[in-house]
Amino acid sequence: MVIIGLALFYLFAPLLILHLCHRYPFVNKLGAVIIAYLVGLLIGNIGLLPGFSTFLNDFLLTNPGTTVDQIEAMHTSGQIESSDVLAYKIYNLRDMLMSVTILLAIPLLLFSANVAQWKNLAGKTVASVVIGFFAVVLVVVAGFFIFRDEGTKDLWKVAGLLIGVYTGGTPNLASLKMMLDVDANTYILTHTYDLVVGVVYLAFLMTIGQKLFHKFLPKFPIPTTNDFGENHSGDDPFWGILKKDKFIPLLRAYGVAVAIFAVGGALSMLVPQSKVMVVVILTVTTLSILASLIPSINRIDKTFESGMYLILIFSLVVSSMADVRNFAGLTPGLLAYISLAVFGSLFLQVILAKLFKVDADTTMITSVAFICSPPFVPVIAGALKNRHIIVSGITIGIIGYAVGNYLGYLVAEILSKL
Repeated sequence: MVIIGLALFYLFAPLLILHLCHRYPFVNKLGAVIIAYLVGLLIGNIGLLPGFSTFLNDFLLTNPGTTVDQIEAMHTSGQIESSDVLAYKIYNLRDMLMSVTILLAIPLLLFSANVAQWKNLAGKTVASVVIGFFAVVLVVVAGFFIFRDEGTKDLWKVAGLLIGVYTGGTPNLASLKMMLDVDANTYILTHTYDLVVGVVYLAFLMTIGQKLFHKFLPKFPIPTTNDFGENHSGDDPFWGILKKDKFIPLLRAYGVAVAIFAVGGALSMLVPQSKVMVVVILTVTTLSILASLIPSINRIDKTFESGMYLILIFSLVVSSMADVRNFAGLTPGLLAYISLAVFGSLFLQVILAKLFKVDADTTMITSVAFICSPPFVPVIAGALKNRHIIVSGITIGIIGYAVGNYLGYLVAEILSKL
């Protein structure tokens, strides 16, 4: 019953959030995505849901393919408590919801795109990618020399993990754990800090980031033509989405999105586990862009809003995973290193963006694509109220996925010799 109740909460809580945004202007000004993150953080930290025990954490790290049946067998044999079984089922639910919502959201968000406008964004996007890679590598390497005497074991390996995860994503973090033979405890601590620091980072970008960076960087050059079919009437963009004339065509859009999702999933079975996320997101994004060229799909109203509803679910789920109870016994030096890697690279990107005249939104979406990976690009795009940066952001993130393992391993090996 707990799992069913939690699933229903994740699926339908965004309805309440959107209702509040529609009814109260001050809530709407804060933004539905930000509220979803705040609600998720509250759920994850009030002690209502159990977390993994240390034993189960270690076990799952070395046995990533563990099933629910195996977990229940461990409980029967007395190896773990019943709370661990529930915690694992909650973990599975969250993992499934995160994967499904983001991979369905991407097509819906892109169906209304006008590909002809993207050529105008290419130059600054390329510059932002180069700046992003440089900033992450420089700050992580600098952090290695700053914190290597703080007592963290094998900090050169941690540096490799950070390069991988902050130019790519969690798949790179897991791959580099194996490539660099990272100690299980070090990996768990790094992953835990990454999650919580990441939530703070996202909260900063979604609240005051854009307003602050506009003081230093130019604003995003919004195309003069309406390439996403925005609602300029001032009405709530979600309003009327369930009306028959909107909802029935949306079902067709969902059908196409599910088909694209299925193709991506099928192709992922043909590649190594470490490349699954790269292949799935690249396939889903490419097919979604191609689908947007079909007029009958491109003109379906409210597809973007439907995708944003799924982003709200994703936001609730991922923020509820940031449990501060996991901080017991963690090392301050490692927290400081990860915080420096995240916020230091962002700060350096802003400075370099100023020199190369890259706009604020492109700078922010590049940072998010690297620091948090492609699934978070639509989240920030929604918070910034800028749909035009989604494709470039996802593309940047995919480049990071492809490069992250190589770059992380190379930097780690170089630092191990110093």
